[in-house]
Amino acid sequence: MRILILGGTAWLGREIAGQALARGYGVTCLARGESGDVPVGAELIAVDRASPDAYADAAHRQWDAVVELSWQPGFARAALSELGGRADHWTLISSTSVYAAADQIDADESAELFAPFVGDRATKADYGSAKAAVELASRAARGDTLFVVRPGVIGGPGDESGRSGAWVARAARAPEQPMLVAAESATPTQIVDVRDLATFVLDSAERGALGTVNTVGPIVPLGEWVELSRRVGGHEAETIAAPSAWLLAQGVEEFMGEESVALWLADPDFAGFSARSGRAAVAAGLRHRPRAELVADVLRWEHQRGLDRPRGAGLSAAREAELLKLLAREP
Repeated sequence: MRILILGGTAWLGREIAGQALARGYGVTCLARGESGDVPVGAELIAVDRASPDAYADAAHRQWDAVVELSWQPGFARAALSELGGRADHWTLISSTSVYAAADQIDADESAELFAPFVGDRATKADYGSAKAAVELASRAARGDTLFVVRPGVIGGPGDESGRSGAWVARAARAPEQPMLVAAESATPTQIVDVRDLATFVLDSAERGALGTVNTVGPIVPLGEWVELSRRVGGHEAETIAAPSAWLLAQGVEEFMGEESVALWLADPDFAGFSARSGRAAVAAGLRHRPRAELVADVLRWEHQRGLDRPRGAGLSAAREAELLKLLAREP
């Protein structure tokens, strides 16, 4: 099987490429190559996708499968124009960020989307509408011969966002020191392992799967995720719970950010952000590894990266200590 990955040097794309190589595929990645190297054994077509001849080296070949990862509408439209007729199967990696609302629990693939972005180049602020535009362009070009995957929060080894590793890294970093947690422990989390997602993408391409599915992880309450992370990380001290209103009053960020409570969402407008329906993907073959395995593997990767490094999610040791002192003074 010959597969072309439009991307392939960043996290998810590289995982797809690596697993495809392990299956014996012929793998070609078309990317600038600035996010990293392609896996050993993969071909890299190093090109800026904004270039008018970006697809010249790929357009003369026939592909069993193409996987598109871009969120830039112009890139996606150009790829579809140049390569759409050369691919037997086309997978678009979209995102649950295409949904216009995140307040409904168990919302499925029929939920309303953002209005598609108008134009070729979007900014990160327009990410959801840009992905919606990429979906629209892909359907216009491929019709019913398209498979759209909408991942939610992706985690696992290599998670530079820090979201999936924040709690277990905190547990391992200071196992004998009290841990600040959010009092609202029922807040849902929903992480799909990058490896499970890549496996599903390749399995689906082999089967010629069509349609649209939310590839989201199992729903795990935040309190359970924290306790699992504590067990895996060896945390033995007490946890001290802070109410959401108090955390917000102290300027603590929700969900992610350099000084945040990772995966915590207090805003009711995001009550369903980490509680979307993933039933269609499971029915189509998505399989989730045990959460304990995911967390343990993330911890090994976190140790390699350094538990004390600046993080994209979670509290620094200094900020956590400061907040614990402030909370202790509360009547």
